[in-house]
Amino acid sequence: MGEDREELSAAKLVPSSVVHLHPEDAVLDGMLRGWAAQGRSRGLASGSIVTREGLVRRFMAFSGEYPWRWSPEDVEAWSSHLRDGGLALSTLRGYQAMVRHFCDYVCDSRYGWGALCWDRFGTHPVQVFHEWNSVVHVSEVEARPAVRPLSRQEIQMLFDFADDRVEAAQRSGRKGWLTAWRDATMFKVAYGFGLRRRELARLELADFHSNPKASEFGRFGVCNVRWGKAVRGGHPRRRSVLAVMPWTSGVLEEFLEVRAEYADRAGTWLWPTERGAGVSVDYVSRRFAQYRDELGLSGELHTHCLRHSYVTHLLEDGFDPYFVQQQVGHRWGGSTGLYSGVSSDFKNRSLRSALDRITQRPGEDGVDRDARG
Repeated sequence: MGEDREELSAAKLVPSSVVHLHPEDAVLDGMLRGWAAQGRSRGLASGSIVTREGLVRRFMAFSGEYPWRWSPEDVEAWSSHLRDGGLALSTLRGYQAMVRHFCDYVCDSRYGWGALCWDRFGTHPVQVFHEWNSVVHVSEVEARPAVRPLSRQEIQMLFDFADDRVEAAQRSGRKGWLTAWRDATMFKVAYGFGLRRRELARLELADFHSNPKASEFGRFGVCNVRWGKAVRGGHPRRRSVLAVMPWTSGVLEEFLEVRAEYADRAGTWLWPTERGAGVSVDYVSRRFAQYRDELGLSGELHTHCLRHSYVTHLLEDGFDPYFVQQQVGHRWGGSTGLYSGVSSDFKNRSLRSALDRITQRPGEDGVDRDARG
């Protein structure tokens, strides 16, 4: 254990016996390598480690200073700049937390960065992220109100529009009909299984299999999600999503027949491209935005709203909340509740049903409650 710590120490990563042409860059590089090693020791995914380093470099580029010269004013200016650029409050909090963790590492006396910086630059790093200049999670819901589930009518409009694009391309004889069909099916699957963008884009043929307890879905009874949202920089979480909407199997069966047009270029991807790869996460977002705008829907809506719609509509249809929570991969039921946007019509019907049951049930004294004055 002591040997591992020695490997991460400032003296080991930036030895005094080596004369560097650019000592500031050498120390910064050593800090980042040490922080990356610490992250690997904690089990963070390699992609998360790269993202964290990139964010530290972005903050350094904005401030124009090395970490041992950062100040709280740099944090406030950077945060204001990001907010002015439209960054969501929750995303900004995540950014601040990552750079704060870096500051914790370089300020930890056990690694020796403070002493090394003092010897070489006459100053040392300090923690610059504090309660008074960082975003605090005080609101249960931080999403913009306009980001909401789509109504069933809006979902149908989206699907009809996507299908019309396929028919229009086929009538004109353009090759784009294959891409249009792929994208139409892609959005139907996103809604039909409540998937996030990355979960959707990374699907492969082998990710579907039958469910013996629901044979009516054929080979598409279960969707194995292998690229679920990671927790605190960990590896992607996996889960199995059971098919619940009767039309999903027919949509996928039909698409697989069309997918054969890609031939060898398709590979194992469920959503192949002409170049032999799978669609990207950004492509999913851009295509949804295009359809949304052409339909005249609110510009605040994005692909994730299909997942919100899935949760909402399952709850409206009477599915158990815990089942829905497991389907979408939430660790806590409260997260599923925040995703739902149960319609006022459903609430009114539930209210009416409950009131009817109450008023029709005799009281313990034998007097009907609706007869009391």
